Amino acid sequence: MQKNYEREVQSVTSPRSEKLSQRRPVKAARGKPYVVMPSAAKAPYVPKKRYAYRFVKRVCDIISSGLFLIVFSWLFIIISLIIKLGDGGKVIYKQPRIGKGGKHIYISKFRSMKPNADKLEDMLTPEQLEQYRREFKLDNDPRITKIGKFLRKTSLDELPQVWDVFVGRLSVVGPRPLLEDELREKYGSDAQKLLSVKPGIIGWWAVNGRSNVTYESGERQRLELYYVDHCSLMFDAKILFKAIVSVVKRDGAK
Repeated sequence: MQKNYEREVQSVTSPRSEKLSQRRPVKAARGKPYVVMPSAAKAPYVPKKRYAYRFVKRVCDIISSGLFLIVFSWLFIIISLIIKLGDGGKVIYKQPRIGKGGKHIYISKFRSMKPNADKLEDMLTPEQLEQYRREFKLDNDPRITKIGKFLRKTSLDELPQVWDVFVGRLSVVGPRPLLEDELREKYGSDAQKLLSVKPGIIGWWAVNGRSNVTYESGERQRLELYYVDHCSLMFDAKILFKAIVSVVKRDGAK
């Protein structure tokens, strides 16, 4: 991973950096790094080391996710049965995202949408398509199933991501993992900074309005990048506490 990072830095400092910065980011195969070319006018982001913090956080991720999977295995079984009996479709939905350092990862969720929900043109109106392409989410999404609405409202649809935490793809706390196009369009030259930390199930943006905080206003980007600059064990604990309060109030995603 460090070598990948060094290549990104070298590409910025080379004489060809101005031309490279104008190109579309390089698409990579599954598991390979997604190379983000910062603007030539902006110095490349140099992440803080934070070795002790990262080590303690990883240990906490493994212990907490492992215990959660054991204690709440019954809940996973019940939700899986409800989804399967509902329409006979797949229980788990996996979506490609960009992880730490630009690595391509897949995150898991309980399926909350109808089969073939990825065929946007077939299932959304022109107005809904416009909103989705602007915010990468929808108000009153018609693709969501009845059980899916409940799962999203309570954030139970994200339970399978506890496994992603256990195996190291995600952390419990961190910026939400993004789609490739979403990362490029909404973060631009700040993408490298966002990718310097491991994405998580819950983050500073998620506990500060989530569905009510948009890309268009720039507030979502500001909140996610604020976490990158200020991440610490105490800050993570604060985010966890706010997340628990949010779930109790059923203030989940739309």
